[in-house]
Amino acid sequence: MIVIVDYGMGNLRSVQKGFERVGYTAVITNDPNKVGDADAIVLPGVGAFRDCMRNLNKSGLIDPIKEFINKGKPFLGICLGLQLLFTESEEFGVHKGLDIIKGRVIRFPDASNTTTNIKIPHMGWNSVRIRNRVSIFEGIPDDSYFYFVHSYYVVPKDEDVIAMTTNYGVEFTSAIVKGNLFAVQFHPEKSQELGLKILRNFGEIHT
Repeated sequence: MIVIVDYGMGNLRSVQKGFERVGYTAVITNDPNKVGDADAIVLPGVGAFRDCMRNLNKSGLIDPIKEFINKGKPFLGICLGLQLLFTESEEFGVHKGLDIIKGRVIRFPDASNTTTNIKIPHMGWNSVRIRNRVSIFEGIPDDSYFYFVHSYYVVPKDEDVIAMTTNYGVEFTSAIVKGNLFAVQFHPEKSQELGLKILRNFGEIHT
């Protein structure tokens, strides 16, 4: 069973429909017991880092998520669900994350500090460069385009976890992998066929 973690924020139904389109049933829940018993977990996210961490804590979901990941079961973070895995974020002050991946979440630099006139948030289609072609990215050509919506990006302390990078004024990490933990900054559920391919690949890991 694929479980989509509901902590009151995020494109939950869009992610669920994405899995349904590729033949997998995904259940949306905020029940810590169901999260702990899942075969695979998806942590999507839209909104502020601080608020999401607060909601996860109130719902009693932090420990079940950490325990699930520590067991090496398949986990997929999407957008803010990637950022929440990190040690801390500088969004609206410094706030602690799940600290599963060491590193920080920082804001894109102002356009005046880059060589290109970028707009924040980074919104729309952009290409990715694949650095680590693990199972979830099978069938995804290098320089493929995916849909992004974000103002902050992750900076892993250990560069070995970086699976994809993207250039938007600066080169930033757009996907990470560590064992059966996968997380992407873009929205696969909004990225047409290649995005659905990633969801299908993730579904195949847990079966």
